Amino acid sequence: MKKLLIALLIAGAVGGFAYYKFGGEKELQYMTIHASRGDVVETVLASGTLVGRNEVEVGAQVNGQIQKLYVKLGDKVKKGDMIAEIDPRTQLNSLSSAKAELRIVQADKKQTEALLKQQELEYNRQLKMKKGNATSDADLEKAEANLAQTRAKLESCDANIEKAKISVSTAETNLGYTKITAPRDGVVIGIVTEEGQTVVSTQSAPTIVKIADLETMTVEAEISEADVVKVKPGMNSYFTILGLPDRKFVSTFRDIEPATESESSSSSSSASSSSSSQAIYYNALLDVDNSEGLLRKSMTAEVTIILGESKDVLYLPIAVLNKNLGNSKYMVYVKGANGKAEERVVTVGRKDNINYEIVDGITEKDEIIIGSDVASAEAAAMAAGNSRRRGPRL
Repeated sequence: MKKLLIALLIAGAVGGFAYYKFGGEKELQYMTIHASRGDVVETVLASGTLVGRNEVEVGAQVNGQIQKLYVKLGDKVKKGDMIAEIDPRTQLNSLSSAKAELRIVQADKKQTEALLKQQELEYNRQLKMKKGNATSDADLEKAEANLAQTRAKLESCDANIEKAKISVSTAETNLGYTKITAPRDGVVIGIVTEEGQTVVSTQSAPTIVKIADLETMTVEAEISEADVVKVKPGMNSYFTILGLPDRKFVSTFRDIEPATESESSSSSSSASSSSSSQAIYYNALLDVDNSEGLLRKSMTAEVTIILGESKDVLYLPIAVLNKNLGNSKYMVYVKGANGKAEERVVTVGRKDNINYEIVDGITEKDEIIIGSDVASAEAAAMAAGNSRRRGPRL
C-alpha cells in the first residue's frame, strides 16, 4: 500500500491536466485512490537495552584476602551455592578472643555469687547479734552495704555476660561472612575480584561477582516525555533485535520508572539546567522469557508498545488528509459523479505510522483526489462554490 501511494503521488506530481472542450467547459481528470479496509494498530516506538532480570552485585562484608573463587564467567548458580571464600584467620582469631572473654565474665559471675553467699551470711549474723546488742550499728551497716554492693556487681556480671555473648555472635557472623554464597538463582555475568586480591569493606561492600537471572530478561526502553503519558503497564508489547529482525519477541510491560536516570543520579540544580537543552526520556521495563537463550545482556531492542487496535476498518494514508480542521476532522477532496471535485469532511480515529482510521465521511467507493491534483481540486471546488453564489449567467 505504501509503495502504491508513493507511485501515485509521483504520478500526480508530474501529471498535467487532461481536458477536452464541450460548450467552453473543461472537465479535469484527477489522480485518485480508494480508502482501503483492514486493521489500524496505534503504537509507540522506542529503543532500549536488554539487561538481566534481578541483577545483583555479590560483595564481601568483611575484610580479607580472597582465598578461593568457586565460579567462573557464565556459570549457572543456585541460591546458597559457594561463590568465594575469604581467608578466615582474622575472623577465627576474633571468635576465639570473644569466647575467651565470655569465659572470663562467666567465671567472674561465679566468684561474685560465692562472695554474695558469704556476705548474706555475714549480714544475717550481724542482724542477730544486733538484736542481742552484741554488735555495733556500724558493723551491721557495713555488712548491709557490702551485701548491696555485691548484689550490684552480680547484676553487672550478668550484663557483661550478655555483652560477651553478643561479641561471640558477631564474631561467628563475621566468620560466616568469609564464605560468600549466591543470594539467588542466576548466571554469573561478571567477575570483579580475583583470587589473591584483598577486599576492604570499611565503607561499602566491595563487589566480587555479578549475578543475574537470564531466564527472564528485561528491556529498559526509553520513552519520550511526549509518549510516556500514552502508555501504561499491562499494554501489549514486543520488540526485535538486530540479529533477528524478522522475529517479534512478545514482552510483558511491567512498569515505568518514576524518574529519569539523570534526575535520580544528579542534583536538582544540574537536572533543571540540563532539562531545557536535553530530551527527556523515561525507562519502560518490559520482561521477556529467554528460555531459548537467544537474548544477551546489552543487546539493542527496537520496542513497539501497542496503544490500541481497530480491526476491519476503513483507512487512508496520512499524506492524503489535506487540511486539519481540529477535533479529529480533516478536509479531503472527492471526485463526484459528474467528475468534479467535492469537499468532504472525514472523522479520523486511530493511526499507525502510515494510515489513519476513517470513522465517517467517505465510503470505499469514493475516489479520493491525491498528489498535486489536490490544489487543482481545491481551486475547482472554490470556483464551483463561487459560481453557485453568483447564480446563472444571463
